[in-house]
Amino acid sequence: MFPGIGRLLFKKILVANRGEIAVRVMRACREMGIGTVAVYSEADRRSLHVRYADEAVAIGPAASRESYLNIARVVDAARSIGADAVHPGYGFLSENPAFARAVADARLTFIGPPPEAMERLGSKTGARDLAVGAGLPVVPGAQDLRSFEDVQEAAKRIGLPVMLKAAAGGGGKGMRTVTAPEHLKSAWRDACSEAYNAFGDDTIFIEKLIERPRHVEIQLLGDRYGNLIHLGERECSLQRRHQKVMEECPSPVADKDLRCRMGETAVRLGQLAGYWNAGTAEFLVDAQRNFYFLEVNARLQVEHPVTELVTGVDLVKEQIRIAAGERLTIRQEDVAMRGAAIECRISAEDPARDFFPSPGLITAWRLPEGPGVRNDSGVYEGWRVPLDYDPLMAKLIVWGGDRNEAAARLGRALDEYEVGGLETTIPFFRRVLKNEDFLAGRLDTGLVGRIIAGSAPERADHESAGGAGDRVSSEAEIAAVLAAALEAGSAPRTPAVNGTSPSSAWKQAGREAQLHNWPRRGRL
Repeated sequence: MFPGIGRLLFKKILVANRGEIAVRVMRACREMGIGTVAVYSEADRRSLHVRYADEAVAIGPAASRESYLNIARVVDAARSIGADAVHPGYGFLSENPAFARAVADARLTFIGPPPEAMERLGSKTGARDLAVGAGLPVVPGAQDLRSFEDVQEAAKRIGLPVMLKAAAGGGGKGMRTVTAPEHLKSAWRDACSEAYNAFGDDTIFIEKLIERPRHVEIQLLGDRYGNLIHLGERECSLQRRHQKVMEECPSPVADKDLRCRMGETAVRLGQLAGYWNAGTAEFLVDAQRNFYFLEVNARLQVEHPVTELVTGVDLVKEQIRIAAGERLTIRQEDVAMRGAAIECRISAEDPARDFFPSPGLITAWRLPEGPGVRNDSGVYEGWRVPLDYDPLMAKLIVWGGDRNEAAARLGRALDEYEVGGLETTIPFFRRVLKNEDFLAGRLDTGLVGRIIAGSAPERADHESAGGAGDRVSSEAEIAAVLAAALEAGSAPRTPAVNGTSPSSAWKQAGREAQLHNWPRRGRL
C-alpha cells in the first residue's frame, strides 16, 4: 500500500463490484493509502479484481442474484472484514437505495449519493416529473401506463414513432422503438417482460422518438454542503441496441453556450433532488441543437475516464473524499476542459457474427502503450471470460490535443492491441475510425447501426420496428444446437490474435445458443 492522505478518510473500502471498475476503484484507493476488499462469486475466484485487492471475501454462486446483487451477503462481507466504507462501482447495486440504506444501517459509509436522492432520480419517471415541475425541457411523453389501452392512447396522442422505456433501469433493457401501430402491442409485451427480468419491475413509460438524436450527458459532482458543479459533457451517441460502445469528451456538437445551458439544467436537477457525490444527467440533442432531459444516473458511469482525462479531475478520489465528509474544493469557474478524449469498450463479442458472445480462455493479452493512452482492464492472460456476466473486459481511453489527434492516437492504439483466444470488438472500432461521419463528428444514436449495415449488407436486421428480432426461441432449440455440435465433434483450434482464429464447432454452437440469453448486467 502506498502512503497517502487516505488514512485520514477511510482505512479500508470494500468494492461491491467486479471486473475493470473494481480494479479502477482499488487503484484510486491504493494511491490514497486506503486498504481494499474485493468480493467475488464462485465464477470470479481467480479474477483480476480479487488478485489486485488487499483482501477478498467470497459472497456466493456465479448467479448475480445470489452474489453481487445479494445485499445481505455484500453488507455481511463488509462488516466481517472490518471495512469502513463501500464503493458500489456501476451496475449491480450501485443505484439501489435499499443497498445504500443497508450499508448505513451497518454503520458503514456508502460512497455514492444519499438514498433519498436515488429514489427521486433513480426512477426515470420520477426524474421526469421533477424536471417537468421545474419547467426544464423534456421529451414529450406519458407515464403511469397501467394497461395496453393506456399505451395505445398515449401513442396516438403523441404520434408515432415512439419509444417504450423501462422506468426502473437502463442499458437498453426494456426499450423498444415502434414505428407502426400494428407493432405496438408486441413491443409493449416484450418491453414489460424484459424490464421485469432485468430489474424486477415491469413499469413502462412512453416518449416521442426524436429522429437521429445525439446522446449527450453532463457529469455532476457535489458535496454534502450544497456545493454542486458540472464537469462538462460527454458524447455517448455511438450505441448498439441502446447500449453505449464508444464515448468522447467534449462532444463535437457542444459549444460554450450549449455546454453552459445543459450544465445549468443538470445542476438544477441535482439541487432539486438534494444530490451529492458523482452523478450524470443524460440528454438528447436534436438536429437543431435543442436538448431534452432523459434521466439521471445516480452513480459513476462506465465512460467517466474521458472526463477525467479532459478535466484532470479524478472522479473516484473525489467520490471518496466527498463520502468522508470533505467539502468540494473545485468551483465551477475552476473547471477547464483541455484537449479531447475517446473511449472504446473492449468486449468479448464477435462483430463478424452479429456481436455473438465470445467467452473463453484469454491466450494472449497485450495492451497498447505510449503517450496519451490509458487502459482500464479487468482481465489478464490466462483468465477465462465467463458467460455469467457482462462481456466488457476492458476500456481503451486515449487523449489528444484535439479530436483529430485523439482519433489518430486511438487508431494507433487499436493496432497495437492484441487479444488471443476469443473474439473482441476491436475490429469493429477500427471500422468506426474509417467512417467519414465519425471522423467529421456527425454523430447520432443510429450511426453504429448504419456502419454495421454498410459493412455487412447481407445480414438481416435483428431489430425490427417491434423490437423482437430473430432469436433462439426455446430451450429445446438451444439444446438441439449444442447436441449437433457434440455429434459433429470439436475441431482442433489454433490460438487467436485480434479476433482472427477459427472456432470449434462446440464454441460456435455455444455462441449461437447464448446470443439472446447473455445477461447484460453490471454496466450502462
